[in-house]
Amino acid sequence: MKLAFLFLGPMALLLLVGCGCVLGTSSGNLRTFVGCAVREFTFLVKKPGCRGLRITTDACWGRCETWEKPILEPPYIEAHHRVCTYNETKQVTVKLPNCALGVDPFYTYPVAVRCDCGTCSTATTECETI
Repeated sequence: MKLAFLFLGPMALLLLVGCGCVLGTSSGNLRTFVGCAVREFTFLVKKPGCRGLRITTDACWGRCETWEKPILEPPYIEAHHRVCTYNETKQVTVKLPNCALGVDPFYTYPVAVRCDCGTCSTATTECETI
């Protein structure tokens, strides 16, 4: 299952390794859930010169309504594509363990506070083929 996740700031040091199984909705059935919710997500941070650290945070997850229909005038299609994206975040900084001398041990990552279905913004989200 492929999930798109939003992380603000530089993420070159991030290695995603898993996902928590808690969804902040009463739905319970993730296969049929339509909407956007805050969900627990676990990933492994790796940085050259430091030991890896497994972090659990809150991220946005869900499915949003999307549609396209033909029209008679250019561009000949009307499209409505919305994605589950961050509406509000807070930043958290952790200290990575066992960093070598001269290596900055601090790592900052976003925590979802509120998520909504909205337009995909490449400034904050990886918008694959949208």
